[in-house]
Order: sequence, then C-alpha cells, then structure tokens
Amino acid sequence: VQLLASGGGLVQPGGSLNLSCDAFGFSLNNYVIGWFRQAPGKGREGISCINSRDWTTLYADSMKGRFTISKEYDKNTVYLQMNRLEPEDTGVYYCATGQPWCSYYADQFGLFGQGTLVTVSS
Repeated sequence: VQLLASGGGLVQPGGSLNLSCDAFGFSLNNYVIGWFRQAPGKGREGISCINSRDWTTLYADSMKGRFTISKEYDKNTVYLQMNRLEPEDTGVYYCATGQPWCSYYADQFGLFGQGTLVTVSS
C-alpha cells in the first residue's frame, strides 16, 4: 500500500497549484487523509486534513481561505487546491493517512507518501 503526491512545481507569488494524493493498494474511503508541508530546514507542518467518513475538514490558520482540500466519493484521490501562493508556501508537500481523526501532528499518521516539491518564486 502506498500514497503518492503529485502536482507540484514552480509558480509565481499569487499563483495556484492543485496537488493530488493517489492511493494504491487500498481505498481512501472511510480514511482520514492529511496534507503536510516541509520547508527547507524545518519539520513537517500540518496544513490540511479531510475525514472521508463524515467529510469534515481541517485547515491551519495560514491556509484558511487560500487552500481547499477535497475528495470525490468514487475517486481514490484527495486534492489540495492552493491559491494565492506565497514564497512562504515553498516546500515539499506530503499526504498521509493511518490516523482515525484529523490532526495537525505528523507523528500521529502511520503512512506517508512520497512528496511533491512546490516552489513559489518570482
């Protein structure tokens, strides 16, 4: 079983990206999926989470109004739409699961996927 994040790239400040998290070997239905970011020289920061059992979502304060997490019921993919990107959003973005409820804490999630690099720069 594995997760794979994709959709990163180089974008100018104010731009947008839509990240995808695909699951292989298991269904994301009835799972909690979190997105984390690791900036250069820093630890993993929880930025958003969705509980596909009850469709509740969670956002870190700095992402509210800019980022949207979503999942279609019949798709095995979770998306993170990122708008109005700032240089401070630069980092490797990971998706994770293995936690029974949404949380900002990376060490509570049992399975992390390979990350995707987002660079926000002019």
